[in-house]
Amino acid sequence: MVAKRSPVSPAQRGMILIIVLIVVMFLALGAYSFTDLMLTHQESAQLTGRQVQTRLLVDSGVEATRLFLSQSKLARLEAGGVFNNPGRFKGLTIVPDEDPRERASVAILSPNLSDEGTLAGLRNGLEDESTRLNLNTLLVLEAQQEGSATQLLMGLPGMTEEAADAILDWIDPDDESRPLGAEVDHYSGLNPAYRPKNGPLDTVEELLLVRGITPQLLFGADVNRNGTLDPHEGGSEDSSGASDRGWSAYFTLHSLENNLQENGEPRVYLNGNDVNLLYESLNAAGLPQDWVNFIIAYRQNGPNAAAGQASVPASNLTLDLSKPVRVPLVQLLDLCDARLRVTNAGQSQVIASPFTSGLGGGMGLWLPKLMDTCTINPATTIPGRININQAPAHILRGIPGMNDDIITEILSRRSYEAAADDANKRHETWIMAEGIVTLAEMRTLMPFVCAGGDVYRAQIVGYYQSGEASARAEVIFDASSSPARVLFWRDLSHLGRGYAVETLGVDFLEGGLGGAPIPGAMSTPGSGGY
Repeated sequence: MVAKRSPVSPAQRGMILIIVLIVVMFLALGAYSFTDLMLTHQESAQLTGRQVQTRLLVDSGVEATRLFLSQSKLARLEAGGVFNNPGRFKGLTIVPDEDPRERASVAILSPNLSDEGTLAGLRNGLEDESTRLNLNTLLVLEAQQEGSATQLLMGLPGMTEEAADAILDWIDPDDESRPLGAEVDHYSGLNPAYRPKNGPLDTVEELLLVRGITPQLLFGADVNRNGTLDPHEGGSEDSSGASDRGWSAYFTLHSLENNLQENGEPRVYLNGNDVNLLYESLNAAGLPQDWVNFIIAYRQNGPNAAAGQASVPASNLTLDLSKPVRVPLVQLLDLCDARLRVTNAGQSQVIASPFTSGLGGGMGLWLPKLMDTCTINPATTIPGRININQAPAHILRGIPGMNDDIITEILSRRSYEAAADDANKRHETWIMAEGIVTLAEMRTLMPFVCAGGDVYRAQIVGYYQSGEASARAEVIFDASSSPARVLFWRDLSHLGRGYAVETLGVDFLEGGLGGAPIPGAMSTPGSGGY
């Protein structure tokens, strides 16, 4: 006997269809969610890859800058220089591609300042560290001239005597407080207690440990460190003053200049004790015979201000190279306008210097040659002097021997980067050659000033021209020897790109964005320039 099936009602058939539709809907939703998740992971992986690429772009910018700085100074000048050179430092395309999302570039930037030190936009170039005040050389300068360290600090905008004394107490080796300073007796009473450094600083940020130094004073209002006061930082037309940058923008620990000739050869050290070696070195440097004779005679006899009228030119002097040297030069300018009384061929004679001051003395010809060829410092580098060709006015005002009239003339006549054919402006003595200062004033200024250093700072930004990813670093380069080396590297990527892509540099070609790579850049998209 066959059992009969119960008939299925229409309501039951409808319920089954609904269940099937619900199952299909959940399956479709699951598939969609899975697909969306995979797309999100893909985009995340691509963005992570791009972020890694931008860090490599920064490295490419570092190496490109090192390569440029490894050239001689004259070669760099002929290639556009380091101060503002968009052809070398703006929007260098490392990874070319027709698609801007794949085109990657690097830019090298520094803040552009007015002569008074106020923010005046940006430039594609490097910042000379010698435009800043080197904290670790303050005590050396103080030993040369008492009060000079305090005077240099007091030139900074917003600096107080209390803060200046506290900074000097922090770095000097003793525990004796200056009149308005602070030493271990103050810091030991804090909670937690600590001792002052009593030595050279390792970072400028250590100043935050100094009594009275706040983040606002040290870093100013430029929170994202892009050299511009953005609206969210309180920026306005009236807020571009020097104090808005903070003191850290005027401090350095790295400034120095090399003590070499422009051709890279060592300078002749005039204070050596070997007379024959000095004579040979001066002749090998191609100096005129009257220069050689006078320098040797000066070292052997010393100056004689009461010597009277010169009777014999230095070129006719017969040297006795068996006679030892006894008088060192304090400065190269000791040779200028000096008179010597010597015994020549059994007769007492007065020798006039071939190095004569005054605008009619031909200083524009002999002074740059003397400054480039000779030195009284045996070291290969000279730290801490201030670049009068680029330093802002408030830094110049702190230099002992400066006054407002001198500063006004310097600011009106200087070149930020001397031309290749302007030898005078490549030495700090140009201000004497042009009559801005006297010989006596120049002698006072010499320990504190130079015409350019060999350590440079810049921000290097690696970015995709679409703006999707970027990385930023602050880097300090030492070009005092070749190849140039990196002294300091700080990642600023957490502060954002900091600049509009258009400011960094984008490529525009017919039919869309496009660009040509810099020499040596790889052309494979996604290679990161390596």
